[in-house]
Amino acid sequence: MQNALFSQPRVLWSDRLPQTPIGPVWVAVSSLGLARVVIGAPIEAAAQGKSPALLALALRQLDEYFQRKREQFDLPIDWSGLAPFNLRALRACAEIPYGQVRTYAQLAAQLGSPRAGRAVGAAMAGNPVPIVVPCHRVVGSDGKLHGYGAPGGIQTKAFLLRLEGGLSI
Repeated sequence: MQNALFSQPRVLWSDRLPQTPIGPVWVAVSSLGLARVVIGAPIEAAAQGKSPALLALALRQLDEYFQRKREQFDLPIDWSGLAPFNLRALRACAEIPYGQVRTYAQLAAQLGSPRAGRAVGAAMAGNPVPIVVPCHRVVGSDGKLHGYGAPGGIQTKAFLLRLEGGLSI
């Protein structure tokens, strides 16, 4: 059964950053761009041979992020398989500046669907490229952290926000 939020694009190459403050971070690229970022669990690659320069670039940019040397990613993203609303929500999320947060309701209103906060939350839960598309910067209307699918859950989300200076807990 295929996930309604995200159908995986054909992943061609993958590799990982073995040492980050939140554990290993796996990255996969397809011929269209960055396809997956997964914290903890490995990503199986479908292709063999020399990986594209994009894979090395994505790993370097993520490493720079964790070293507080990068605030913005400059990577093409493989958005294939996303439902139209989820794509719009994730693109809006990608525009949230480093060190800032938005609520699910604010993103829903920005998308012209002010009562779609839960749908925005579902889109964030299906984010194929967390950190690069910073779903960790989306918080509840009460200002609290709600859900994060990576190992460590909300603690990982809080760590990423503290790393960016966007949370003081």
